[in-house]
Amino acid sequence: MNTPISSPPPVAGGDAALTEAPVEAMVPSREPPPHLLRVQRTQSARRHLRGIRLVLNVFLALALLYTVTLTKQLLIPLVLASFIGLALNPLVARCRHLGIPRWLSASVLMIGLIASIGAGIGMLAQPAAEWVHQAPTAIRNFVPKLRNVIQPLEAANRATQGLTGTSRVQGSVQPPPLSFTVWDVLATTPKVLAGVLTVILLVFFFLVYGDLLLRRLVEASPSFGYKRHAVHVVRGIQYEVSRYILTATLINFGLGAVTAGMLWLYHMPDPLLWGTVAMLANFIPYVGAISTTAVLAIVGLLNFNQAGEALLPALTFAGITAFEGNLVTPLIQGHRMRLSPIAILLWLLIWGWLWGIPGALLAVPMLTSAKLVTERVRGWRWFARMVQR
Repeated sequence: MNTPISSPPPVAGGDAALTEAPVEAMVPSREPPPHLLRVQRTQSARRHLRGIRLVLNVFLALALLYTVTLTKQLLIPLVLASFIGLALNPLVARCRHLGIPRWLSASVLMIGLIASIGAGIGMLAQPAAEWVHQAPTAIRNFVPKLRNVIQPLEAANRATQGLTGTSRVQGSVQPPPLSFTVWDVLATTPKVLAGVLTVILLVFFFLVYGDLLLRRLVEASPSFGYKRHAVHVVRGIQYEVSRYILTATLINFGLGAVTAGMLWLYHMPDPLLWGTVAMLANFIPYVGAISTTAVLAIVGLLNFNQAGEALLPALTFAGITAFEGNLVTPLIQGHRMRLSPIAILLWLLIWGWLWGIPGALLAVPMLTSAKLVTERVRGWRWFARMVQR
């Protein structure tokens, strides 16, 4: 008799237990180890910190630009006085080694500087005022002479218009009258006098108390080794910046003197005035030389009838400034002072936009000084390498 085969006892839950079992329990875990998770979290946090730092740096740069623009009435005399003080400081230091007190040598230097600048302004004020007063008449006289120079271009233009069948009616445009009153001069005089007096006082106090301020700064250093390093860095920066400013001023003064002599030989009117313009404009590389060449070309066309004779002073000045910029300045200042043309133009655009003409005049001295400073400061040498030619 066949006995029935007993079925195995049912498993608790049956098929439902199998279906309800989690898949993760049957598949090996792919979760990274804890140390890898910590590394990934650290890298993600660093990326977020870099993004936050970049945004904060952008806001800081914008805030600095706004502050520099807002306080330009204060910063321009301060920066100008700093450069003049650095240029004159070696002379005061030499007198101090000879036993002459700093206040006495600084007083003599300031009196001599003020007398020289006052004498120069007295000599150049009348010719400059005459040129400003005669500017409308000079512009009206300049247009016919310029037409004689560009007459071949106008003939070619007319021939081109005849071939294409187009014509253009030209009308004479009168230049707006250029005039100023006594009240305009009286309104600007107090501001000019206040700025000049501020610069004079700042230069005097920089020359007298500059070394004392340096000693107080060094005494605040925490250790003797740091003090010695700070003295070495500050003295090196002071020497390099003073040497650059003094040599650049002497080179520009020599360029102005040579330009004035050349213009006197060519019988140009007011050679001292245009020599001074060339000296001041040469503090602005490239732009200053081009502007002075254009001004001399206009003055030549106003005073001479022949185009060759009129353009000869401007062409001679272009040769002089090319010789100075490519041979004299690199030979005297050395290749360490040479800057990238792109950096110079960008710096001129930035400071000319922020401070106007004073910013354009001070831009290159500030850039060169910043390069010399960053060469000796750790963490900022990339800036010196970036702006160097």
